[in-house]
Amino acid sequence: MSARTFDQQRLMNVILAPQVSEKSTFVADKNEQVIFRVADDATKPEIKAAVELLFKVQVESVQVANVKGKQKRYGRNLGRRRNWKKAFVCLKPGQEINFAAGETK
Repeated sequence: MSARTFDQQRLMNVILAPQVSEKSTFVADKNEQVIFRVADDATKPEIKAAVELLFKVQVESVQVANVKGKQKRYGRNLGRRRNWKKAFVCLKPGQEINFAAGETK
């Protein structure tokens, strides 16, 4: 499936943000993967099409993980952060997404 079979407006809302952490940097260097925070109802084909559309790269595969929100205390009240979905996007050899170079001022 390509980006043409999905609604352009929907694809723009699938990827929320890149997940930048020590673990994601290690995974990116070792496995040629990039980690994104995605919409809760996003599917693997939608995520693949959205990354190819937004970053003009070729995606080999997508793995998805649902992350449970942490339980937090506010004084004696218990609260909970939202659950969210994380996507591990494996790029084809030679492809790269550089977030630092994409900044504009």
